Amino acid sequence: MIERYTLPKMGRIWEDENKFRQMLEVELLVCEALAREGLIPKQALLHIKQKAKVSPARIQEIENKTRHDIIAFVTQVCENLGQYSRYFHFGLTSNDLLDTVLALNLKEAAKILADDMKKLMVSCAKKAREHKNTICVGRTHGIHAEPITFGLKLALFYDELKRGLQRLERAQEAVSYGKIAGAVGAYTHLDPSIEQYVCKKLNLKPVSISTQVVPRDRHAEFLGCLALIASSLERFALEIRHLQRTEVQEALEPFTKTQKGSSAMPHKRNPILCERICGLARILRANAMAALENVALWHERDISHSSVERVIMPDSTILLDYMLTKVDWIVENMVVYKEKMRENLEESRGLIYSQRVLLALMAKGVSRTDSYDLVQKCASRVWESNLHFKEALANDPRIKKYLNAKEIESYFDHKFYLRNVDKIFKRVGL
Repeated sequence: MIERYTLPKMGRIWEDENKFRQMLEVELLVCEALAREGLIPKQALLHIKQKAKVSPARIQEIENKTRHDIIAFVTQVCENLGQYSRYFHFGLTSNDLLDTVLALNLKEAAKILADDMKKLMVSCAKKAREHKNTICVGRTHGIHAEPITFGLKLALFYDELKRGLQRLERAQEAVSYGKIAGAVGAYTHLDPSIEQYVCKKLNLKPVSISTQVVPRDRHAEFLGCLALIASSLERFALEIRHLQRTEVQEALEPFTKTQKGSSAMPHKRNPILCERICGLARILRANAMAALENVALWHERDISHSSVERVIMPDSTILLDYMLTKVDWIVENMVVYKEKMRENLEESRGLIYSQRVLLALMAKGVSRTDSYDLVQKCASRVWESNLHFKEALANDPRIKKYLNAKEIESYFDHKFYLRNVDKIFKRVGL
């Protein structure tokens, strides 16, 4: 199976042609609202609707002279409107268009990202159920800890994605606000009813108060949410990278038949996709920081945020769309070596069962401190020799004083550690 990613669906949102089309839609809705209020002639509205067209090439030509994109847009449209051009862009300012269109773009982008996340969650849920009882060793600090299942790792990722989706839905709501409030947000030339009409038609909400711009804390929240989702993807990708290491080799990202791993070493199967996910997550976090820097603007508006947003908004949404698609492909097609997981489980020669022995000694009346010291000394002999932990316990006279051979044997049953897996899956919703 080959990797799949289709850029245009997300990329088209940020193309100039789409931006100008949406700007014209906002302008026409303002004209509709003005006509409803009797502020412009209905004949003017009909004429404007019939004649208004956008030409990205002509807009660019005008902008090369004016150095102002909105003036270029308005000038180009008005070239076709004749005497009624005086009613176009009536009472508006640049960000009445730009911020309202940005809200539309972010809302649409969030929908695509939500669909991506739902697809990835389906893949994770399927794999989690498949490996619900695939036993492997849990690691803390990179060191063997206690037995878990590979399904629990996937269930954890699924649950994290679920929270990410909830955050994305909240962030989408936060940016789904338009504004038609004029140069300083005071509705000096247009009544708030115009804004109400336009936003309703666009399925947006009117912002309760603004300057010339919609406050940028909303957009910082959105970019922060994307960065957090990217960090969750990075966490999972980093896990696969560790599990793919030669000395671990429990799970591998997909490697196609014609794929090459190294220009020098033909044997290599490198986790390049997971490494790519980890790298790209850094860009999403950096963009979120840039969005935070955009919150503080001079007075009722400056333009310092504008150039930044022209980069971070398209880049962040396109990147996260790409990352989600890639991680979904990894989850669907990753290779899982169950036998290697079992082999690694035994690599620490039974030390992973130490806590059961500790608790068993405490249950026999030994103090926690003494119990810990007894078990740790037996564990140290395992670290320093080829002994199995079970042997070290059975040969220690201080341990034998409290635990017999049958009891010691019973503490090495991995099924004990997995007895609540079903309950965890149920809580997660799997």
